[in-house]
Amino acid sequence: MFNTEIVVHPKLQHIALLTGNLTILLEWYGKVLGMRIVHQSDNTTGATEEGVPRVRAAFVSNDEISHRIAILEVPGLTEDPERARHHRIQHFAFEFGTLDDLLGSYVRLKALGIIPAFCVDEGPQTSFYYEDPDRNLVEINVSNYSDRWAALEHMETSPDFARRPLGVYVDPDKLIVAREAGAAPWDMHKRAWSGEFAQGKPFDPTTLL
Repeated sequence: MFNTEIVVHPKLQHIALLTGNLTILLEWYGKVLGMRIVHQSDNTTGATEEGVPRVRAAFVSNDEISHRIAILEVPGLTEDPERARHHRIQHFAFEFGTLDDLLGSYVRLKALGIIPAFCVDEGPQTSFYYEDPDRNLVEINVSNYSDRWAALEHMETSPDFARRPLGVYVDPDKLIVAREAGAAPWDMHKRAWSGEFAQGKPFDPTTLL
């Protein structure tokens, strides 16, 4: 029967984006995350009256879930020059299973001209952040721990994380060199926090506001 006494913990299933560039976003998410179109409509509202805008939409997924992202194209949308002053979702994230998958994806995307805005070893995970064509910030990451509970414990108890909860910025090309030289993922995480893989030029996160 119904549970009315305690909070049931649902899992995050999908996000929805509004855009003026459906075709461009579909191409980008296909390249970056392997999203395929599950369903697409050129008139989601069934509008037939003159003057009523037709909203195009696509539902995309990269796994067995019906859709991970819904993208709706609304006519007349423009970029917000005051976005830094407005409430919004700052980023959303997708997780790889291994560091090699993360680094391999970086190399593949770099060859396509898609470069991360910044890369960080955040402590519990290593994350690369990309901007989509609408400037939505998309994170792809891998856990630095093989045990999810250990990653959670890191966030809760690590003095390093408490001191620098946004992590340390890293140069992905330096990570690749270390990995190709045989470094283990955990060793690379420790070396990242020692500053060995730091970027040549410090990153200013306020540029993404």
